[in-house]
Amino acid sequence: MPIKNYTTKVSAYKTISEISGILAEHGARRVAHDYDNGKVVAVCFEIDTPFGVQAVRLPANVEKVLLVLQKQKVSGANYAQAEMTAWRIVKDWIDAQMAILESEMVTMSEIFFPYMLNNLATGETVYQLFVNKQLRLGDGTNG
Repeated sequence: MPIKNYTTKVSAYKTISEISGILAEHGARRVAHDYDNGKVVAVCFEIDTPFGVQAVRLPANVEKVLLVLQKQKVSGANYAQAEMTAWRIVKDWIDAQMAILESEMVTMSEIFFPYMLNNLATGETVYQLFVNKQLRLGDGTNG
């Protein structure tokens, strides 16, 4: 079965607007968008954390979604459909995360930690620090 939202007809810009609204309703400040060749590639915003305001960059990887649609042999798999699909998937993820937030099981900081920006100039995220071995975790044992 193809990936979720592969048949969506909701424009990427409508979905991005919905995402911005959901984030604002849940305390995000200064919601903005990063563009590449006229296309939105990430929703950027700030959240309050126990350590002050933190910038977050939440991307949608349209190229990866297009490759998956093509691999799954989805009819009509093109960049426009991949873009709509990618942003709907991001919106669905945010909706689910906000439900967990509303239940008070997590905080905004916990949800968006991997996407928090370490360096505004380069757009480097906490997750990228981890991948580049600049953020070290223990091995998960007590020893």
